[in-house]
Amino acid sequence: MNGRAGRGRYQRVDRVGELVREIVAGGIGRLDDLRLVPVAITGVEVDNELSRAVVFYDVLDEADRAEAAEALEEHRHRLQQSLGRQSRLRRTPTLSFELDPSIGAARRIEEILDALEVGPDHPADDGAP
Repeated sequence: MNGRAGRGRYQRVDRVGELVREIVAGGIGRLDDLRLVPVAITGVEVDNELSRAVVFYDVLDEADRAEAAEALEEHRHRLQQSLGRQSRLRRTPTLSFELDPSIGAARRIEEILDALEVGPDHPADDGAP
């Protein structure tokens, strides 16, 4: 296989992932479910066969996570149907939803940095004796 064919395959997966993200995010916005108001779609990973798509999301308030996860699962079939209607894919990927782990990790790093209290009154230890 030449490099050109390999790149095209990955580009297709990326394009399909972006298409899924746009359609699902739009579909969530059209649903009349208050549990989905704080949900933001952060990314999509599509497998190489384009048969499965993991939709990553984040919720503004941690207290809303369980309700948001429940609502996404309840509306999964409807969102998948919407994806099938709006895309020109031969086969609609099966959707699943996962909380985006990178957002929580970034929040944790921020908390740690804030706890260090490094600022003008507290110079950073540069390791000098």
